[in-house]
Amino acid sequence: MPMGVPSSGDFCVQRRVLVQSGLDELGRRRTRTPQPLDQRVKDRLRCSVPRLKQMVLGCVPVLSWLPQYSIKENAVGDVVSGLSVGIMHLPQGMAYALLASLAPVFGLYTSFYPVLIYFIFGTSRHISIGTFAVVSIMVGSVTEKFGPDSLFMVMNGTNGTGPVDIVARDAYRVQIASAVTAVVGVLQILFGLVRFGFVVTYLSEPLVRGYTTAVALQVLLSQLKYVIGVDPKRYTGPLSQIYTLIDLCSLLPKTNIATLVVSLVALFVLILVKELNACYRKKIPLPIPIELIVLIVATIVSYFAQLRMKYEVDVVGEIPSGLKAPQVPDGNLFVKVVGDAFAIVIVAYAISISISKTMALKHGYTVDSNQELIALGLSNVFGAFFQCYCVTASLSRSLVQESTGGKTQVAGVVSSIIVLITVLKIGSLFAELPKAILATIVFVNLKGMFKQFHDIPTLWRSNKVDLMIWSVTWVATLLLNLDVGLAVAVVFAMLTVIFRIQLPRYSILGHVPGTELYVDTDSYEEAKQIPGITIFRSSATICYTNAEMYLDALQKMSGINIVTLLTEKKRLESKLKRQQEKEKKKAKKAAKKQENRNMSEQNSSKEKKEQKVVPTDEVPPRGSPTNAAERVNGRVNHAYQDAAEVSVSAKDTYVEDDDDSSKEEADVESVTHRRRTHSVILDLSTTSFVDTVTAKTLSNIFKDFGEIDVCVYLAGCQVCIVQQLKRAGVFSESILLNNLFVTVHDAVLHTLETKALQDCGQDMFCITKM
Repeated sequence: MPMGVPSSGDFCVQRRVLVQSGLDELGRRRTRTPQPLDQRVKDRLRCSVPRLKQMVLGCVPVLSWLPQYSIKENAVGDVVSGLSVGIMHLPQGMAYALLASLAPVFGLYTSFYPVLIYFIFGTSRHISIGTFAVVSIMVGSVTEKFGPDSLFMVMNGTNGTGPVDIVARDAYRVQIASAVTAVVGVLQILFGLVRFGFVVTYLSEPLVRGYTTAVALQVLLSQLKYVIGVDPKRYTGPLSQIYTLIDLCSLLPKTNIATLVVSLVALFVLILVKELNACYRKKIPLPIPIELIVLIVATIVSYFAQLRMKYEVDVVGEIPSGLKAPQVPDGNLFVKVVGDAFAIVIVAYAISISISKTMALKHGYTVDSNQELIALGLSNVFGAFFQCYCVTASLSRSLVQESTGGKTQVAGVVSSIIVLITVLKIGSLFAELPKAILATIVFVNLKGMFKQFHDIPTLWRSNKVDLMIWSVTWVATLLLNLDVGLAVAVVFAMLTVIFRIQLPRYSILGHVPGTELYVDTDSYEEAKQIPGITIFRSSATICYTNAEMYLDALQKMSGINIVTLLTEKKRLESKLKRQQEKEKKKAKKAAKKQENRNMSEQNSSKEKKEQKVVPTDEVPPRGSPTNAAERVNGRVNHAYQDAAEVSVSAKDTYVEDDDDSSKEEADVESVTHRRRTHSVILDLSTTSFVDTVTAKTLSNIFKDFGEIDVCVYLAGCQVCIVQQLKRAGVFSESILLNNLFVTVHDAVLHTLETKALQDCGQDMFCITKM
């Protein structure tokens, strides 16, 4: 074993007890002088060729990796992967366009333009940008809210009602979708420029999974009408899904049997082949493109069987060939859709960045979260001019792109070429495709989202708070709008964090014999609390939300009620002070009586000289004074008797007062020494920051505990915590130097040593007095 490398057996460290200043000296802590503001601004604005190059490569990542692209190593995998993903784009693009309440051709546009933009500005090599069910249904909720059928009713002269002008309605919904996409893109670009990529961290995994599961159910309900061939009313707002389900149930007797048969056959074939693809994915080089096969076969069957004419099966209709000229989105709609757009920004980015980071971690590279926001924003803004709707990464297509050998975003370009060929030449051939086929394709692709219901038993066993987040998100999203449901979910998730911070676990630490470890005495049987020392720790950061509870828990668990002890101590001190004043008054009275006695004795001696001598043969009667000096003019002189009585009374009084005084002093002394705890150690190793309230709370702990003669020490503070405590200015320099220890064990050793010296000093003092 190399010299100086410790073994993995016994652990032994010998060093002196370290306060924080000792660690700073031993470790030679660096002192950083803050750079002046003007200098920092100059450094940020300074331009140089290397910095300019780095900035350009950061903004346009394709320039950094495309010149180094290896055709020999990557071309084959990217082409094969691109073909596979392009084939998936066709049915999914057309199907998901229906979720957005748009014609299928706009799904193909969305699978073409944004992919090219992401190829230039994106940082992930394996994700497939384009249509996605969750985002599509969110866009559809906006288009249906601002472009309902009721706005395009053709009035009939007889009853005032008529059919819906579908052409005008669809054209207006395209404008709404383009406006939403443009606003989403602008917001994503702005968030990326201000480095707002961290916002996705507020969307926990249970929240995202609960949200996507609820959206999957909404997608299912929205596509049921195509499966059974009915036309329910369109509902928006809270409880719209409940109303839709009730309406679908009432329309079940009107089910189109031909449409239902087509849907069931397509579902059976799709599920069967997809399961075979999953079982034999390691044995076959490429998965069977069953979606495209079903699409082609269904179109052929529908055309020759005349399903639309004979059985009233709803079909896609005319698909225009070629690309449309760019068109500026309607700016008048921006203000209306900005609220809905914000929710789409968050969800689309959360889905995309989670898939990107998963792929990057698997293949050993990094993605820039802020650049991903900018790339998605540019893709959406550019696509909005070509009548596309919002895009994000698709998990199913990304998995296919990665599993079929894709190495870079060149695979995305190849898939775009497949979509372009379809739009230019092949798209018109799908005019007779039943919409039920697209609905079944959507159903099958929702399988992964429905599997997320397995999270419920898993979270029940592992973390019930996360289960609450999952459940509240699911219920709120299903019953409310998608944007309102997301807002409710985020607020609830944040409240759980606040409650967990505000209600942490407090524990008393005990020493594990034979180690320097201190653990919770409630969790470890061998952990023994050191007599006279209370080691207290909170599981969360101490901040303004829980600082008062921290102090209350410290007093409760240590058995030291500061208010009660201080009140009792002040009461006894006040009583002792009153007793001492009373004794002073009694002493003054006794002194005055003594003065009177002295004067009486002087007068008595004068009278003795003047009085006559009493005959010696005269025997005083029984009970009379035996001394002539005690008799004056035939009367008994009670001076001596009164003096003796006063002396005895005073003596008794003084003895009684001394007893009361000593008793009061003992009571005061017992207030501060009746407890066994003489030191409190606060373990702050879990604290990550210190605010003003925390600093004042700690300062009050030092002051209040000091008044009842309990020493307080801090242990385990990070360097940033020490600096914040110094800047707070509520501690004296001596406290920070002498009461701040590196570890709990250092604080314990110092406390025991200090207590031993104090006890030794008291014993020596007692011996000296004796």
